[in-house]
Amino acid sequence: MSGGEVAGLLVAVFWAILVSFLAVVLVRLAQTLKAATKLVTGVTEQAVPLLGEASATVRSAQTQLDRVDAIATDVQEVTSNASALSSTVSTTFGGPLVKVAAFGYGVRRALGRKKNDSAEPAAPRGVVVGRTLPAARRGGRKRGKD
Repeated sequence: MSGGEVAGLLVAVFWAILVSFLAVVLVRLAQTLKAATKLVTGVTEQAVPLLGEASATVRSAQTQLDRVDAIATDVQEVTSNASALSSTVSTTFGGPLVKVAAFGYGVRRALGRKKNDSAEPAAPRGVVVGRTLPAARRGGRKRGKD
């Protein structure tokens, strides 16, 4: 064999090895693409129902929030009505009741003065310096010795 034939044979063997290597790589790539396609299909099959459930949950939460908003509005309205009613009752009955109480206090005081004028003058009420309260009136608890 001549040098040209050997070189041609080497090139042919090299190309055969290269083509075989590329064929193996292409087969592996095809397998990887098939696995990726199956994975994406599985995720899509599971994600679509999950998205539907999430959408239903969000709609339910929105309905509940609408109900809570309606309840809060009703409570605010009731509070406003109660405040208005309280103000009305206070202005309607408050003034006359204060006047009646003041009148009653004045009558009691006047009657008390008439009784005190005929009797001995009462001892002055106030603080007496140097005098202590009896033990029962000091307040607080007595604690035993530990």
